[in-house]
Amino acid sequence: MTKIITDEIEVNGIIYPVRIHYEYRRNTRAYIGKNRVNIRIPSFFNREERLEQLTQMKDWARKKLQTNQDKFKPKPHKEYKDGDILSFNWEEYRLEIHINERKTGSARITGNSINLGISSGLNRKTRNKTAAMLISRCIGAKYLLKLREKIDELNKRHFNRTINEIRFKNNSSNWGSCSKKGNINISTRLLLAPEDVLDYVCVHELAHLVEYSHSKRFWALVERATPDYKEKRKWLKTNGHKCVF
Repeated sequence: MTKIITDEIEVNGIIYPVRIHYEYRRNTRAYIGKNRVNIRIPSFFNREERLEQLTQMKDWARKKLQTNQDKFKPKPHKEYKDGDILSFNWEEYRLEIHINERKTGSARITGNSINLGISSGLNRKTRNKTAAMLISRCIGAKYLLKLREKIDELNKRHFNRTINEIRFKNNSSNWGSCSKKGNINISTRLLLAPEDVLDYVCVHELAHLVEYSHSKRFWALVERATPDYKEKRKWLKTNGHKCVF
């Protein structure tokens, strides 16, 4: 039976997640994956042997990451606090957190404040995860009309195609998507990026209404609408990991 434990290591002030697997195997192995450090240790080792191997593997990972910190960029760990100032594309909001006895959380915008209700029964990690989800949805709802106006205007100017639905999506797997039915989804994370980067992603998804694949024709359509699109792609590649709720 495999036992999995989560841990973390710090390298030059950056926290990297670690996943430790105690499993049926003959030797110890560590490797740096796309999103975390993975350590695999034989389950038949006693407590002292496990601790010794774990220490060695963590030291190995630290040395590797010190010489190549671009191996992967862990998501920044945000901890929301009462009074925080949250900046988005067009406005700033003061965060007001209210701890209550309710089982479900809530978020609403009142003037220049985001009022966040969080259950007192949540631990620190779950509380921050819940806060991020609620804030993302709240901000997405606030700016949905502006997003629709932006995409409609870009569509009329460059593509003139039929759009079905336009939505903000609270996700981290991509920046946007366009279905064959004409549904366009944009990640709320782009509200934390410069507006011209958001514009590029909107153009990118609109171009899929003409050319569904990433062909030469597709990129020609994108370049015609956004001549400096390569700079926007570079910004996302370099800074996108910072755009998280």
